[in-house]
Amino acid sequence: MSLDSTQIISLLVPLLPLIGFFGYFIYGDKLSESKAGTIASAWVFTSFLLSIFLFSQVSANGAIQVNYFDWMQAGSLTIPFAFQIDQLSSIMMLLVTGVGGLIHVYSIGYMHEDQGFSRFFAYLNLFIFFMLILVMANNYVLMFAGWEGVGLCSYLLIGFWYKNPEYSAAANKAFIVNRIGDLFMLYGLYMIFKYFGTFVYTDINGMASSVDTAAIGIITLLLFAGATGKSAQIPLHTWLPDAMAGPTPVSALIHAATMVTAGIYLVIRSNVLYALAPFTNEIIVIVGLATTLIAGLIALKQNDIKKVLAYSTVSQLGLMFFALGVGAYAAAFFHLLTHAFFKALLFLGAGSVIHGMHGEQDIRKMGGLSHKMKYTHLTFLIAVIAIIALPPLAGFFSKDYILASAFGKSPILWALGAGSGLLTAYYMMRLYFLVFRGNSRTPEAVVAKIHESPSVMLTPLYILAGLSAIGGFMNIPSIFGGGQWLENFLNPVVQLSELHLDHSTEWMLMGISTGLVLAIVAWTYSKYVKGNAVPESDEATAAMPLANVLAKKFYFDEIYASIFAKPLLSFANGLQKWFETEVIDRVTDGFGGVTMLLSGQVRKVQNGHISFYLFAMVLGILGILTIFILL
Repeated sequence: MSLDSTQIISLLVPLLPLIGFFGYFIYGDKLSESKAGTIASAWVFTSFLLSIFLFSQVSANGAIQVNYFDWMQAGSLTIPFAFQIDQLSSIMMLLVTGVGGLIHVYSIGYMHEDQGFSRFFAYLNLFIFFMLILVMANNYVLMFAGWEGVGLCSYLLIGFWYKNPEYSAAANKAFIVNRIGDLFMLYGLYMIFKYFGTFVYTDINGMASSVDTAAIGIITLLLFAGATGKSAQIPLHTWLPDAMAGPTPVSALIHAATMVTAGIYLVIRSNVLYALAPFTNEIIVIVGLATTLIAGLIALKQNDIKKVLAYSTVSQLGLMFFALGVGAYAAAFFHLLTHAFFKALLFLGAGSVIHGMHGEQDIRKMGGLSHKMKYTHLTFLIAVIAIIALPPLAGFFSKDYILASAFGKSPILWALGAGSGLLTAYYMMRLYFLVFRGNSRTPEAVVAKIHESPSVMLTPLYILAGLSAIGGFMNIPSIFGGGQWLENFLNPVVQLSELHLDHSTEWMLMGISTGLVLAIVAWTYSKYVKGNAVPESDEATAAMPLANVLAKKFYFDEIYASIFAKPLLSFANGLQKWFETEVIDRVTDGFGGVTMLLSGQVRKVQNGHISFYLFAMVLGILGILTIFILL
C-alpha cells in the first residue's frame, strides 16, 4: 500500500511519541537527564509541528479521512484503522501535543534527580500516543483503544512513586473507578453495533435520524455514563482528587488539560446522536450542575494546594457537561480549550510552589510567596484571573458563552451556573491570597531555603500564561465586534446552538456576573489579606458540622466504602477462608495424597530383579500384540 504525504504525516503524529516510549527500552537510563528529557520532549514537539500542518490543511480544504488498513473484520462488520482529522480533532491534536510538549519541558526540571526520570518520560510519551489515537480515530472502537490506553497511562503515572502505599492505592482507585464507566461505554458500543451495524462516525451520523429514538436515548446514556468515569463526574468523581498523588506534571497533563476532557470530547464527537436524545440531555444538565456545585463547595474547605485545584477541575468539567446538556457544544469545547491553558498553568504553578517550598503543599503553611517567587506568582495570578472569569482573560469569554447559552434555556439555569462561578472566585482567590499574599506562615528554617524555579520550569509557565491571557480571543462574540471564529470553524462538525440573545441582555448578564465576582474578590481580600485570616486546623474544622462535611468531601469515600468496598472485601475474605481452605486446599491436598499413595505402590515394581524386568517386558510385548490383533 502506497501512502501519500498527508497519510504519512497523519501517521507520524501519534507514531513519534510511541517511538519515544519504545526508545526508553533501548537507551533507558544510559542517557543523561538533560538528553533523555530533551529527546522525549522533541518527539512531542515534532508531532505538534506536524499537527499544525494538518490543521492548516483542514482549514483550507476541510476534513481529512485517512484509511490505512482493516483492523478487525467479522462477518459484515469491518473496523478500519483510520483517522478522521477534521475541525474538532485537529484542534484537539494541537492541544494534546502543544500543552503536552510544554509539560514535558517543565518535567525536565521538576523530576530532576528522580530515580525514575527516564521511565517517567517514557510514560508521558506513551500517554501522548494514546491520547492522539483517541482524538484522531474515525470510529468508536479505535477511539476506545485510545480511551483504555490513557487509562493505563493514568494508572502508571499516578502510581509512579509506587513504593509509597498511598500512591499505589490512588492509582488502583483511579483504574478501578474508570473501569466502572468503561463497562457502560462497552455496552454503549454494543448498542451502536446492534442498531447501526458500524462504528464509523460519519456512517452513524448519516443513519442517526432513521434509528429508533429510544435506542438513541439508551446509547447516549451509556456513552455519557462512560464519560462520567473518565471526566470525573458525580458519582464517579472520587478518583481524581486522589490522583494528585502523582507528580505535579501528571496532574497538569492528565488531570487538567487532556485525559479528563476525553468525556467532553466523546459527547461533542457524538453531538448528532445527543441532539436526538432530549432526555439524556436533561440528565447531563442535572449531573453537570450537581458536579460543578458540589465540587465547588468541597474546594472551599481544602487546604492542600493540589486538592483545591483538583476539585476545581471537577467543578469546571461539570460546567462543561452543563453546557453540553443545554446544547451549547461549541461553548463547552471553547471552555475545554481555555480551561486547558489556565488549569495546566495553575497546576504547574502549584508544582513550582511545591518545588520552591521543598515539598510543602499545605496552604496554611505558606503566605507572602510573591516576594520569594516573583515569576511563579505573576503567572499564577494570570491563571487565577482567567479561571474566575474576569475580562479580558480567556476564562471570561468561554464562561460567558456557557452562561449566555444557559440563560437562553432558563434564567434558573443561568443563576445556578453563575453560582458555580462565584464559588470558583472564592476558593481560587482564597488559594491565591493564602499562598502568595499576606504574612508568611512558613517556618523560618524553610523560609531561608525558598527559591524560584529554574528557567526550564518557568518557560512553560510564561507560554501558558500568554495563552491564558489571550486564548479567549479565538471566539470573541459579536457583542465585542468579533466573528466567533472557533464556533464558525467547528460548524461542519458540531451543531451550533440556536441561542441568540440581544446585546442588551448579554451586557446585563455579563455585568451582573462580573460585578458579583469582583465583590467576591474584594471580600476574600478583606478576609485573608487585610484580616490575615487563616483556615482552621483540622481539629477545629471537625467541631464545625457544615465545615466538616465540606472538608470530608460530603463523605463520598466513606459512603462508597460502606456500601461497596467493605461488603465486597468482607465477601471476598469469607470466600477465601471457606472456599480456599475447605475446597481448594482439600482438593489439592487430596491430589497430593493420591499421588503419594500411588507412587508408594508403583515404586515397589522397581525391585532390582532382572528376571522380573524381563517378565514385565514380555507381558508388555504380548499386550501390544493383542491390541494390534484385536484392532
